Amino acid sequence: MFSKVFSFGINGLDTYPVTIEVDVSPGLPLTIIVGLPDNAVKESKERVRAAIKNSGYKYPLGRVTVNLSPADTKKEGPSFDLAIALGLLSASDQIPKLPLEGFLFLGELSLDGTIQPAKGILPIITSLKGFSPKGILIPYHNIHEASITQMDKIYPVKTLSEAVHTVSSSDDISPLPPRVIEHLICPPQNEPDFAEVKGQSAVKRALEIAAAGSHNILLIGPPGSGKSMLARRIPSILPDMTFEEIMEITKIHSVAGLVDSAIGYIKKRPFRSPHHTTSSAAIVGGGSYPKPGEVTLSHNGVLFLDEFPEFNRNVLEALRQPMEDHFVTISRAAKTLKFPAKFMLVCAMNPCPCGFFSDSRRKCTCTQPQVQKYMSKISGPLLDRIDLHIEVPSLTTMEMLSRPSSETSASIKERTVSARKIQEKRFTGSGIFANAFMSHRQIAKYCPLAEESKNLLKAAIEQLGISARAHDKIIKLARTIADLSHKDEILPEHIAEAIQYRSLDRNWWG
Repeated sequence: MFSKVFSFGINGLDTYPVTIEVDVSPGLPLTIIVGLPDNAVKESKERVRAAIKNSGYKYPLGRVTVNLSPADTKKEGPSFDLAIALGLLSASDQIPKLPLEGFLFLGELSLDGTIQPAKGILPIITSLKGFSPKGILIPYHNIHEASITQMDKIYPVKTLSEAVHTVSSSDDISPLPPRVIEHLICPPQNEPDFAEVKGQSAVKRALEIAAAGSHNILLIGPPGSGKSMLARRIPSILPDMTFEEIMEITKIHSVAGLVDSAIGYIKKRPFRSPHHTTSSAAIVGGGSYPKPGEVTLSHNGVLFLDEFPEFNRNVLEALRQPMEDHFVTISRAAKTLKFPAKFMLVCAMNPCPCGFFSDSRRKCTCTQPQVQKYMSKISGPLLDRIDLHIEVPSLTTMEMLSRPSSETSASIKERTVSARKIQEKRFTGSGIFANAFMSHRQIAKYCPLAEESKNLLKAAIEQLGISARAHDKIIKLARTIADLSHKDEILPEHIAEAIQYRSLDRNWWG
């Protein structure tokens, strides 16, 4: 007795069809799963056995062979449980074979027969566009995630018994209706606001420029100066996500199992803040079966690294490639996977081990060699890739006792959105959306400098020893500053302001 059912697997962020063949033949009771299953798939035979019995069916006696095809691709996760169970019921003639044809099945089974949520529902369903399955059975817990795909013939089910009934009576059951796209695109509510921040007007200006052009930024200041507080308010001044960005980010988080089942999609830009003890594999992605790391989970959002020099040197150096290329390539013996990593890097650090090197109110207890050693934890090539280095001073007594600024995140956001619209129009059809992602060729095309601006930049290069990469960063920054001022031409004052945001190029600690 033989049956065939269909499911889908996940390879990195990509999906692929899996054919599940089940054969039940006479012999000693034994269940074998072949087709390169991982431990979660191997253990599914025990979950499936209990789920079938507790749903009122009989687990077939004899030799059971389950083949997951293609047999040369590693199968991961428990989302094949439902398909295996239905294949067993069909092969043992407990349900008709014909209704299973043309359906796709996804879901993990509990021992009592209920169906648990599955990872990667969104990328799997969206990858089916162009195909015409008779129906897609998914866990009921993934109902909100599946509804944004705009696909028809999706049937959410809660139990194994309900799945059998749905397949047998699909013509009489209404599929899941798609969700209205306009309802997804809405500004986030109750975010931290810049109106709550006292003082730091120069730092707020730098953060506004960084948000307007999606530039990387490093905040340097003593403890308690507000570096982390300022960084956590950056998402409140970033433009709202488009539907395409929502889908792209939700796919990544769906594969990682980080989508809230009660909402079904990622409604605001990611803000990831890993601890400084995090490994390089967790930051850039990896593992025996490569998974997306923090740089991918912060795609189209913010990656915040607090206590920047405390991160392992290997972790920091691993950031260099994704910061430059905006993607990560993870190579293993069996496969090579590519993950997107177009993020805005925000870092915060103290200027020395004790933290008070630049503080005018408290005395630094570090020696000059200690300060230099601390600052040298961040390599020159990595600093070159950070567009803005901004010093965050301690608040004065008057600033601490004064009322917070009256300018809200909403008013700053209006300016950043206006600048982004200029950039979107400029880069139409190029695949980029912000000045920070311009290539050298695009810099030459969109950032011509007048003679006075060139002379100012030349003087800065000669005095500060600025590298070619830092030269490009300054021009990109100046382009963003000009966009915020609604100027078509990059003026000398724009170049001068951009140069001021390269404080670490001046080696002020040496």
